[in-house]
Amino acid sequence: MRRKRSRSLTRPLTRSLTLRTAVLFALLAAVVVSVVGLYLYMSMETNMIARSDVGLVGRVDRYRSLMQQTLRLDDIRARPQLFENMLGNEQDILVFRQPGQAPLVNVNPGKLALPDLAPVPLRDELTTAAVHGQQSELGVPVRWVAAMTGTADGAALEVMAGHVMLGETRMLRQYRAQIALSVLVAFLSIAVLGYVALRRGLRPLRNLAVQAAGITPGSLDRRLSIRDTPHELREVTASFNEMLDRLADGYERLAQFSADLAHEIRTPIGALLGNCQVALCQRRSPEEYEVVLASSVEELERIARLVENILFLARADNAQSALDYAPLDMSVEFERITEYFEGLAEERGIRLASRAQGRVQADPILFRRALGNLVANAVRYADADSVVTLSAQEGPDFVMVHVENVGPYIESERLHKLFDRFYRADVSRSADSDASGLGLSIVRAIMVLHGGSATAECMDGAGDGASGRVRFTLTYPREPGGLLSAAGLGAARGS
Repeated sequence: MRRKRSRSLTRPLTRSLTLRTAVLFALLAAVVVSVVGLYLYMSMETNMIARSDVGLVGRVDRYRSLMQQTLRLDDIRARPQLFENMLGNEQDILVFRQPGQAPLVNVNPGKLALPDLAPVPLRDELTTAAVHGQQSELGVPVRWVAAMTGTADGAALEVMAGHVMLGETRMLRQYRAQIALSVLVAFLSIAVLGYVALRRGLRPLRNLAVQAAGITPGSLDRRLSIRDTPHELREVTASFNEMLDRLADGYERLAQFSADLAHEIRTPIGALLGNCQVALCQRRSPEEYEVVLASSVEELERIARLVENILFLARADNAQSALDYAPLDMSVEFERITEYFEGLAEERGIRLASRAQGRVQADPILFRRALGNLVANAVRYADADSVVTLSAQEGPDFVMVHVENVGPYIESERLHKLFDRFYRADVSRSADSDASGLGLSIVRAIMVLHGGSATAECMDGAGDGASGRVRFTLTYPREPGGLLSAAGLGAARGS
């Protein structure tokens, strides 16, 4: 219990995609609002400084004109209050002084230290370029300008003016607070509205999840609705429906395979039980028991072959078989196969013919097993007194092995089923044989392992539809482990 609790506590919590997206949009909006607010703040600060400089320069320029035209040095000493009233700002600074002497007028309410500025000469035009900035002891910016002028009586006089930016600083402080409030409001509002909008926008996705949750192994025929699905989710929905089609097909094949397997195993097991029960009904002679045991061995061998084939197909489906490639002389391999099946073919009056040359890169054991299964199938279903032909055809990228026989005509819609497990094209001929219906399935699995394909075709040979020429073709790639062909890929998925 402690271990389970500790694991559950250390397990990372799942986060909502809607919430994460809404928070991300809110953060982006907050960043954008902050950048815009910062730009506006800097623009406002620059404009305020520029307006302050223009006003300061205009004030000093008016003082210069006034002194040159109407005021004399004695008038300035007699009426210093006049200039203080002209400032208009109780914190601004104004100083009139003669070079090297004490100030004649010193309006400095804040007792700020005067900077050491070089005054603009009398004949030079006063511009905002002559304004200098300085930080006061109180942390408030101060703009300074100094210029030389002359009085009406010809005395030289220096005019220094300073503007303390108290109002501008207060306004900028309020603007900063408004920017911070705007960023916070934008973040919260966009986060909430974005969350609501995203939940509403992702409603079709939740509907798809509800539909998908309702699909069970017993309702694989149900599909997700595409009609009301947004355009962005239609491709995903279509892919999911295609996956359901493949799952339904595989599930149906698996159910059919299970039923066929049960049917195939039930027959020999029933025969074993029947023989044993009959033998145990009364005492038998040793010879009779030997007959029962021999019959039981035959049925057990049939079950063993069936189990072996099923295990081979399972390993092939899971790609667990490692191939040992080797160059095989097809003429030698064909001769070996024909010699092996010669006795079985003679029982039915069938003649085996082979014509082949060249080599193929394949696993020797699996090549012989695939070819042997095709020849055994051809001999079993071929018409009596006919010929089973083995041939080969070489191409630039592949080698094709053909096995042909004349037998019952197979319709085209049934040809692709020949490689299905437990499928028999002619049940009447298979009833009395030990065929399990897995031979061609093994052939297809072997070809899939080699990266090739196994196909079948039937040509009407008699004209009346009673019989035809059936040809099975094994296509091996020139290079071992070549790409799976379209037919082989479909076969692998179907198996």
